[in-house]
Amino acid sequence: MMQGSAIRHRPVPTFRMPTSPNRGALGAADDSTSFPSSAYETRPSLAQGNAVLSSLFWRALLGLLAFDILGFGRNFPRMHRFVSNWGISKRSSTGPAVDDVGRAVSYACAWYPKRVLCLQRSAVTTCLLRSCGVPAALVMGAQILPFKAHAWTEVQGQAVNERRPVETIYTILERC
Repeated sequence: MMQGSAIRHRPVPTFRMPTSPNRGALGAADDSTSFPSSAYETRPSLAQGNAVLSSLFWRALLGLLAFDILGFGRNFPRMHRFVSNWGISKRSSTGPAVDDVGRAVSYACAWYPKRVLCLQRSAVTTCLLRSCGVPAALVMGAQILPFKAHAWTEVQGQAVNERRPVETIYTILERC
């Protein structure tokens, strides 16, 4: 152990659900480590008791676990066949279903004990969306120079839950 050296820790941002636009959860003014209240006012969260989002979260978490247990990360043809054969539910699809599934998968990835890569995330997202009656497709693409590969989920030709325009960055290799 080194003597005379002090370990300095960076402050960790607090994730609070503001009760009003200018006040934090305890009524005090928000400090610089919290996020703006506008980001949380219209979005349902697990902490607010949203039953649909909570159910989707648990299904997404189980889907991530099943991906690992079934060995899909090591057996690509098996994963491809599994996702391709996953049928679209007869339930009517609704607009918020896509956003809710994307949010639930993001929460599940944050809570999953292992690092979740794009193929695992998009396979789970595609299967969950199909379970909700949304015709989703798992898309895999690659970029030549510098070589990069990526997987994402598309609904009606639009990438779901992606921060960048992946359709323009990657050449599509496979859709299932």
